[in-house]
Amino acid sequence: MKTLYFDCFAGASGNMILGALVALGVVEKELVENIKLLGVSDFEIEFKTIDKSGVAAVHADVKVPHGHAHRNLNDIEKIINDSRLSETVKSRAVKIFTRLAEAEAKVHGIPVGKVHFHEVGAIDAIVDVVGACIGFELLEIEKFACSKIHVGSGFVNMAHGKFPVPPPAVAELLQNIPVYSTEIEGELITPTGAAIISTVCKEFGAIPEMKIYRTAYGAGTREYKNFPNVLRLMIGETESREKSELPVANYELRNEENLKSENQTLYLLETNIDDLSPQILGFVMERAFESGCLDCWFTPIQMKKNRPATTISILCAPEKREILTEMLYTETTTLGVRIQEVLRNCLPREMIKIETEFGTVDVKIAKFNGKVVNAKLEYEQIREIALKSNKTFLEIESKILKQISFTKLIQS
Repeated sequence: MKTLYFDCFAGASGNMILGALVALGVVEKELVENIKLLGVSDFEIEFKTIDKSGVAAVHADVKVPHGHAHRNLNDIEKIINDSRLSETVKSRAVKIFTRLAEAEAKVHGIPVGKVHFHEVGAIDAIVDVVGACIGFELLEIEKFACSKIHVGSGFVNMAHGKFPVPPPAVAELLQNIPVYSTEIEGELITPTGAAIISTVCKEFGAIPEMKIYRTAYGAGTREYKNFPNVLRLMIGETESREKSELPVANYELRNEENLKSENQTLYLLETNIDDLSPQILGFVMERAFESGCLDCWFTPIQMKKNRPATTISILCAPEKREILTEMLYTETTTLGVRIQEVLRNCLPREMIKIETEFGTVDVKIAKFNGKVVNAKLEYEQIREIALKSNKTFLEIESKILKQISFTKLIQS
């Protein structure tokens, strides 16, 4: 299995990943021509081999017109999905930006649809993320792994003030990933770098058992004495394990014209518990969602010796299986976990904005074969409107739903 290993002893950023991929063998011209399929405004990428503390590394300098556009996730998804990129690249890039939006939303305590990217939403960051996904495809990477991540130390100035390294969004992106800090000052891992690595990688730690074909370095912009600010990438061959470990090839991706539903290979973890209090069970569910599960639910059952008990069920992506299995063993009294590979068919979804008598409201819509089949108003916004207007939630929801139709949603 063709494997890419990120050695983040000096952190990582979007342009460091781009530079390292070119150093690893991705042809510059082919990479740039593919990125141009985005159809975004003019940009240039200058690739240059430089010396970083005695290490030859490729520095990628993304140059775009100056601007201060603030984009939300829906804007970025539209740019990517409207492009002529391959479906594999589109899917992976959207997953990366979705992860970024979810991290920002959690940090600021707002709905995902309300997150407005600043520097992350700029064209250079879109080029970094999409360029990395193109590089992975050109190299035909089947599996990703990463070292423990060096995050740096000290403080960083942000729009809302001075924050410790790693800053809040990066810390959120790196949940359940091993990190460390040394005397090296500065923000070594950027939001873009953290989002890319945390999305594609399933394993974190020492270099996996692999036959290394090539090693290359991508240069960062920071300069340190006797410390190379570079990202090292290793490409090689590891033994194939389970078919479900294939990151994106497992998915039946969206049809370019019709946005059909897609099949996803997931894991269902289950265990029966008869000796935990309801308070602890509630905590277990909270931990499951914090650890990145897709869903968690409890089912009352009757066990041997007529004991009432609870089945804990957790649905998760392949890369979260080990983390959530460990959580069940450490947070509950179980001695065993049943693990099943399951196939989930999922409708493509997007967030749109509609105008109502109460103002602009976000609506999450789901499509099947290009047609809207489901629509859900953003809960937090309806809740806020209900509180301000001193009306019930159901009353506000009903009024807005009467004002819209699937036809209007399709035209939005």
